[in-house]
Amino acid sequence: MSFPRYERYKESGVEWLGEVPEHWAVVRLKQVASVRLSNVDKLTAEGQSPVRLCNYVDVYKNRRITHAMNFMMATATEEQIARLALRNGDVIITKDSEDSADIGVPALVGGTIDRLVCGYHLALIRPGAVDGGFLYFLMCSDYVRAVFTAEATGITRYALGKYCIENLQLPTAPIPKQRAIAAFLDQETSKIDALIAEQHRLINLLKEKRQAVISHAVTRGLNPDAPMKDSVVEWLGEVPEYWHVVPSHTIFPESKERAHIEDEHLSATQKYGVIPLTEYERLEGRQVTHAVMNLDQRKHVEVGNFVVSMRSFEGGIERVKARGCVRSSYVALTAGGRAHVGFFSYLFKSSAYIQGLQATATFIRDGQDLNYNNFRQVKLPCPSVDEQQAIAAFLDRETDRIDLLVSEAERAITLLQERRSALISAAVTGKIDVRGLVESAEREAA
Repeated sequence: MSFPRYERYKESGVEWLGEVPEHWAVVRLKQVASVRLSNVDKLTAEGQSPVRLCNYVDVYKNRRITHAMNFMMATATEEQIARLALRNGDVIITKDSEDSADIGVPALVGGTIDRLVCGYHLALIRPGAVDGGFLYFLMCSDYVRAVFTAEATGITRYALGKYCIENLQLPTAPIPKQRAIAAFLDQETSKIDALIAEQHRLINLLKEKRQAVISHAVTRGLNPDAPMKDSVVEWLGEVPEYWHVVPSHTIFPESKERAHIEDEHLSATQKYGVIPLTEYERLEGRQVTHAVMNLDQRKHVEVGNFVVSMRSFEGGIERVKARGCVRSSYVALTAGGRAHVGFFSYLFKSSAYIQGLQATATFIRDGQDLNYNNFRQVKLPCPSVDEQQAIAAFLDRETDRIDLLVSEAERAITLLQERRSALISAAVTGKIDVRGLVESAEREAA
């Protein structure tokens, strides 16, 4: 959909902003709003008053701050409460972060919430001669986001100072037009957000279906008419009558082969330092270094092995995708003659297997992790190798099809997010004239 433009434009005098409508002004934020940096932390101090705290995560994860949110309790001085208590129409932005892309993320306060104060790592922007909704969308615009990203200082942690925020140059329309723009963007972004939410729901359903297809295939097989028997294993339930259910170590004996240096002509740097990534690994995007120190303490692994920790892991045993070595604290599992690697790759990542693995531990109650001993306790379904291969091939096809649908939904989300961002930026910088569109929408609603 194309949008109308204003009749006449002028140079804004700000390089990144470009032209603005002729009747708009360009002002510094401090001319139309006050900026207050918060110093209220999450601690409770004796002698201070109890307050509800709007903290960094509340702002980062929500576009609107409302009374329905569950705020943490803290304390603040009376001076802090007077200066930082939130009001309807206030805009809050993140001012500190470990990632410069997370600087300046805004949220709009919807309603006055009793004794709710702005927390640490945030800046409270209180509108004066500017509409709060319009100011919020300005803070969402690509223009402001780019300025804040460029102005943030730091190396491992980034921050916006009060001077930078106060002196941000902004385009402003007359207040009635600001409100019209905010109303238009509320309406249009709500539609886009609803479409994005639908795509997220679709992705979740597709991922659930993916897991269900995998779990069913690796525990029930592909023949819906196959006679079944009780596996006597709780997580498995019934399995095809002709399948075996066996201890895991009979299918995956532990490999104890030590790593070794194959090239005796390695330089000293290579022997005692790190070998750079190969071009293949760069293309694969893998975060890998080739350590060649203390190889006698490492275990050799080949593609198709599985690796499980002797100490702790969260579930879902990892398949080796590159030849190399692992530390002695890991067990390398080599598939024996009864195992097809593809079938067990799916089995070890299935929700059914992970539930069975978790059932061997008390970590849910006591905070313990899983380890290799838990793996050994879980009996595994073992159809014939030919049937394992057929199941793996079926799952390759089905998961590829589902993954393609997930990718399409993710691309749709990206496009919708880009449209949302472009629409906000165009509206608040005057690149489109939304007045007639708002009036038309109001007439349709009436």
